[in-house]
Amino acid sequence: MNWLAKINLNTVVVRLGAFRSALLLLLVIVICLYSGYRVGNFYHGYQVKTLAQQQTRLSQLYEKNVQQNSQINTLEVELEVERMANQHSQELLKSMESEHYEVKKELAFYEKVMAPEKTADGLAIDRIMLHPTASPHHFRFQIVLVQQQVRKRFAKGYVDFTLLGSLDNKPSELKLSNISVSTKKDLSFSFQYFQIVAGEFTLPANFLPEKLALATILPKNRWQKYQRLDESYIWNDLLKNSQ
Repeated sequence: MNWLAKINLNTVVVRLGAFRSALLLLLVIVICLYSGYRVGNFYHGYQVKTLAQQQTRLSQLYEKNVQQNSQINTLEVELEVERMANQHSQELLKSMESEHYEVKKELAFYEKVMAPEKTADGLAIDRIMLHPTASPHHFRFQIVLVQQQVRKRFAKGYVDFTLLGSLDNKPSELKLSNISVSTKKDLSFSFQYFQIVAGEFTLPANFLPEKLALATILPKNRWQKYQRLDESYIWNDLLKNSQ
C-alpha cells in the first residue's frame, strides 16, 4: 500500500494532461461501478439460491412434521381402541369368572341335596371360608352349615378339621385342637335352618398346607342317631374362593 501513498495526482495530471487524466478517472469510476455491480449481483444470486434451498428444506420438514403428527394421532387412536378393548375383555372375563363361581356354588349345593352321601340326616356343609389375617400364618375360618330337610328338631353336634401338608419337607397332619384356642364348645352347633361356626388358628411357620379334611359330627342322643359327614378341600382353592 506504500506505492499508493507515493502517487501524486498533480504529477499524473501534468504527465498525462487534463483530458487524459479525466478519461483515466472516468475509466476507474466505470470499472469500480461495474465491479461493484457484478459482485453485488453475484451475492444477490447466492442469497436467492440459498433462500430457495432453505425454503425447500423448510417445506420438506413441515411436510414430514405433518406426516409424523398424523402417524402419532393414528397410533393414539389405535392405542385407545386397544385399551378399551382390553378393558372390555377384562370386565367380560371378571363377569364370566363370577358367573362360573356362582354356577359352581349352586352346583355344589344341588350335589349336596341330591347326593345322600354328602349329607348327614339332612345336614350339609354349604361352604367353608378361610381369611388370612394381618398376623403371619394366622387365619380365620367360617363354616356354613344348612338343614336341607324340613324338620322340627334342632341339629346338634360339632365340627372339626385336620390340615394335611408338609412340615420341614415331610408329610404331616395338624389337628385343629393343636393350632387353635377354639374349644369344642366354640365349634359346636345347634340350629334348625342354618348356622355359621367360626374360629381362628395359627400355622407353624415351616408348615405348607395342601388339604383341609373337615368333619361334621352329630353325636347320638335321644332325638338323633350318630352320623359323621366328611369333606376334603384343596387349601389353595379355599383361599381363592374366599377372596
